[in-house]
Amino acid sequence: MQPGQLAIDFHAILPEIITVLAAVLIMMIDAFTRRINRRVAGAVALVGLAGAAAAVVSLWGGKVESSFSGMIVTDDFRLFFAMIFIIVTFLIVLISLRWVEDEELPTGEYFMLLMFATTGMLLMSAANDLVMIFLGLETTSIATYVLCGYRRRDLRSNESAVKYFILGSFSTAFLLYGIAFIYGASYDPNLSPVATTNLQLLKERLASDQLFSGPMLLAGAAMMLVGFGFKVATAPFHIWSPDVYEGAPTPVTAFLSTGSKAAAFASFSRVFILTFFAAAPVASGMTDSAVSALREVSTNALMVMAILTMTIGNLVAIVQNNVKRMLAYSSIAHAGYALVGMVAGDWRAVAFYLLSYVVINIGAFAVIEVIARRGDKRTEIADYSGIGFQTLGLAAALSLFLLSLAGIPLTAGFMAKLLVFKSAWAAGFHVLVVIGVINSAISWYYYLRVIVAMFFREPATGFQRPVLARSLVAGLVLAILGTLYLGILPGRVLDALEKASDIMTTAARR
Repeated sequence: MQPGQLAIDFHAILPEIITVLAAVLIMMIDAFTRRINRRVAGAVALVGLAGAAAAVVSLWGGKVESSFSGMIVTDDFRLFFAMIFIIVTFLIVLISLRWVEDEELPTGEYFMLLMFATTGMLLMSAANDLVMIFLGLETTSIATYVLCGYRRRDLRSNESAVKYFILGSFSTAFLLYGIAFIYGASYDPNLSPVATTNLQLLKERLASDQLFSGPMLLAGAAMMLVGFGFKVATAPFHIWSPDVYEGAPTPVTAFLSTGSKAAAFASFSRVFILTFFAAAPVASGMTDSAVSALREVSTNALMVMAILTMTIGNLVAIVQNNVKRMLAYSSIAHAGYALVGMVAGDWRAVAFYLLSYVVINIGAFAVIEVIARRGDKRTEIADYSGIGFQTLGLAAALSLFLLSLAGIPLTAGFMAKLLVFKSAWAAGFHVLVVIGVINSAISWYYYLRVIVAMFFREPATGFQRPVLARSLVAGLVLAILGTLYLGILPGRVLDALEKASDIMTTAARR
């Protein structure tokens, strides 16, 4: 299917249709019953996510097809990331079922917003056009702006939402200007369309060097780097994330640091790895090719961003006394590790890293949610003193997640770091790998700091053993199993990624 042909294929967007219908159903039940029961809302959300997962599986046929005038692409890259987003929201729903009732917050609106945000994330991975990427991004962003300020009477939550909205809008402006510049750079009066935002057509024009302006292309790519840098919280565009993550409700922080970050990385990778970088080898024989210059400049910029992001994230996390804020800087550092895979041009390593990271991080935030109690009042590291003696299960689970984030062997975090570092080393970025390993060693200090507080300090005064909801226990068990499975038996996932890469490479050569 050529990008210019119109093909209305509703099966291609079936996952997005199901999540939208689930969101609308929750909203309608909430409207007609005045206040939807949390179990009903959660059940509709979970069934909708299960249906979306089944739709993703039905699309998994080892093909690369486009539809809706090339705006939507169905390939294994899209479907793998779609499964990541569904896993994220599924776990967030499980850990939120009891929380949303304890906080006395509107239940229907919360789960509806989660489902709409998931729809936007699914569109971002399915987008084969810069305009569609923008639409998916804004669908996710608008829902998460509201979720950050969901505690309407909490000043910290309000501040979080305002900061996220202002800086998010600022980054969106950069992204839109970048799209406009790239659209202008693709202009050719001898081709139809004369200018395009379709990624497949852009790759073809880049490979053949059919561009109106090389400098305009570089300017557009630079602006998109800034826009995506804000969305994935890479240095020096990370300044918003610690305040937003600390002030937002804990389940929302978990969703922001995993789902929306993974969605931004999906679009980031499709634009730069699968479009810009993929066109460069084809154009490598051309002297002074604009796309060759684009790849060189982009790679250097990504490498600098990766180094800054890993280093700043880890060094600043060391001095944090608030666990949520510490994990915010940890999230920044992990964005830097994922960027290492992007520098190497290996989307498989990036995808596996994000899958591992979302499972680990959601598990860690699930424990933090329980310890923090209503209103997130107990989020200081001092609040964790001695809890290993009073609630061994939670302390052991949190310890596993923190050690996995640090990169201990036989966990998902170790395997994820190994893959991105291996890809970068094979691509010749040896200095970047050394810096990444040093940063990973630095991170052990602040992760172990929490573990030491839990098991080697006197119990904090006023601590009460929490009562765990069954849904939260289920979410924690799934996160623990995922952390161990991806660390001990990652072969099946890696084989699927390798096969997907081969299929997409073969399709790109046709």
